[in-house]
Amino acid sequence: MCGIVGLFIKDPKLEPELGGLLSTMLDVMCDRGPDSAGFAVYGAGAPGAVKLTLRGPAGTDFAALGGRLGLPVAPRDTHAVLTIPAGREIEVRARIATLAPEVAVISSGSRMELYKEVGLPADVAKRFNLAGMAGTHAIGHTRMATESAVTTDGAHPFSTGPDQCLVHNGSLSNHAGVRRELEREGLRLATQNDSEVAAAYLTHRMKGGDSLGSALEHSLEDLDGFYTFVVGTESGFGVLRDPIACKPAVMAETDQYVAFGSEYRALVDLPEIGKARVWEPEPAKVYFWERAA
Repeated sequence: MCGIVGLFIKDPKLEPELGGLLSTMLDVMCDRGPDSAGFAVYGAGAPGAVKLTLRGPAGTDFAALGGRLGLPVAPRDTHAVLTIPAGREIEVRARIATLAPEVAVISSGSRMELYKEVGLPADVAKRFNLAGMAGTHAIGHTRMATESAVTTDGAHPFSTGPDQCLVHNGSLSNHAGVRRELEREGLRLATQNDSEVAAAYLTHRMKGGDSLGSALEHSLEDLDGFYTFVVGTESGFGVLRDPIACKPAVMAETDQYVAFGSEYRALVDLPEIGKARVWEPEPAKVYFWERAA
């Protein structure tokens, strides 16, 4: 049992409140996943720049690492965001591996920042000051580990492509076979978590030319098990439940936002929720919202 939340802002006036609203939603899901939590926020980006989200052991001197790299870095607890010219990503990743092999790059993208840690979700959100973050959309996850160890590596979201990440409630029965296929195609996964396999699967399909919607539709054929996926991309977020849809899910939409929660109580503090269209997403149906260019 895990908790998923997602919020897509339609009204730009609400963008400064994104982090605060998602933090409240995440707090409510603490009892669905008390061992770890994570979230991805899509905020402002700079033309020609890429954000690398770094994670290191407690006490990592990210400022010193940024100084050695000659690049601006913004530390947040055990994580930091390094902003680099887009054409230098491969070089900078290689230098990080040499200068600070204990530091992991957990996401990259023009707009996405990703944070996750072991601990009560409410505490994790406070450690990274989620309430102070602004942006257009965000997704989050609270984890109750049932098939793997309670580690930061095992926490969601998982990101396997630029500005793309996934949170998952459920279990995939054929993830080992899918993992082997992906590895034969050259993908390298960092954990044994089935959710990372799902994220990598979607990334692989999209690199092959699929849209997110098409990749999610193909996953209904290629991924077996019971699951709810919420996926973030640079331009929006998508939702998919398996054909049986045994995992709980509810959505709400107003003129200001679209919201997702594993339970309705995650949505009750959103603005004007009483006027929202509220529904349970259909099994095996892809939902996707995208911001205007």
